[in-house]
Amino acid sequence: DASKKAPGADTAAADAATAAAPSKISPSETKKKKNIKNIPSQARRVELKKWNAVAMWTWDIEVNVCAICRNLLMELCIECQANQSQSADCTIAWGVCQHAFHFHCIERWLKTRSVCPLDDQEWECQRCGK
Repeated sequence: DASKKAPGADTAAADAATAAAPSKISPSETKKKKNIKNIPSQARRVELKKWNAVAMWTWDIEVNVCAICRNLLMELCIECQANQSQSADCTIAWGVCQHAFHFHCIERWLKTRSVCPLDDQEWECQRCGK
């Protein structure tokens, strides 16, 4: 009779179906944290002992060179380079036209002309600062 099964046939069929189907593993089981201390020292290629971060910054402008003295705006102007005593006062001047120069350079320029060196618009200082 087909309705009668051998004892244990149900569990054998269930075991075979489980083995054939992919097993479902919970996400918590798959996301086991790997701890570097658990890895043997022979298997590690590099061990980080100390970290020193280095950063750079620049002015948020398109051109970072003073068009008058041709030095970088982050460096001293030629006047401050010649007179090392004034180096703390070397600031940047931004015009309304968004052009930036060393304050000493544009100050010297404005003694002979009253326009921006780059676009010949009347010079008006928007802000000065370091």
